[in-house]
Amino acid sequence: MSFSLFLPTISVAQEEGENNGAKPIPADLIDDPHVREELGINEFTAPSIKLIFEDLSQLTPLPAKETRPKLPEKMPLDRSDLAIEIGFLIAEGFLAVENNTLDDIEGIAKDLSRYGKALGAGERVNRHAARLLDHAKKRESEKLKEELAATQKDVEIELVQLRDADLAHLISLGGWIRALSCAALAVDRDFTEERANQVFREDVADYYEVILGQLDPRVSKRKHIQELRKLCSGLKTTMTLAADQEPTEAKVKEIKEKSALMSKVALSRGE
Repeated sequence: MSFSLFLPTISVAQEEGENNGAKPIPADLIDDPHVREELGINEFTAPSIKLIFEDLSQLTPLPAKETRPKLPEKMPLDRSDLAIEIGFLIAEGFLAVENNTLDDIEGIAKDLSRYGKALGAGERVNRHAARLLDHAKKRESEKLKEELAATQKDVEIELVQLRDADLAHLISLGGWIRALSCAALAVDRDFTEERANQVFREDVADYYEVILGQLDPRVSKRKHIQELRKLCSGLKTTMTLAADQEPTEAKVKEIKEKSALMSKVALSRGE
């Protein structure tokens, strides 16, 4: 994937973001066609879950079942928890596509519809859920990926219109946590330096650490959000390698343990 045509726009917008105290999105996680057409790069734009999974595609099959957390049966009461869990659901969709377990899409689509309605984006999400089911029946993997990406972005647009754009970052965060927990276990089971490099993304951990601290205080001061920020900081430290350093199995195990804990904390709803 090439971003060369878009880099000048990224550079200007990110410089403006830095001047406003915002954290620039890692360039390879910007869903550039959508950003160009819909939102522009601003404080409301969040990393694309689709691009997070593209970054991990060489690690497939990803251990989805072994790392799959069980979402609580009752819907969360807090909108920030709804957002995180929508991110997990979108990530589950990508895992189903990557591992060719497309029969899982039906349940994921139903859950996305429930969560979308609770978040106030039901009409948009319902349209995507219907298309997800159709693409799954036809075994159209690439179209499923595009539809899942469009689901994230349409919810993001809805949240901006509802003046609740902070939640867009939490959706993206949920997707990253779910992806990282799978990727770290995959690399731990079959370690090579090349595979390990896919999970050593200190720039992504740094991005989410900063973003979690910039959320509305009513969200950022919640106990589990503060804990997630600390875990991001710890991951950033673990993932940072000196110029002459290579990833090690010990560090991969550390990332695996921290990402598993992060998954648990993210779904705790502060309880």
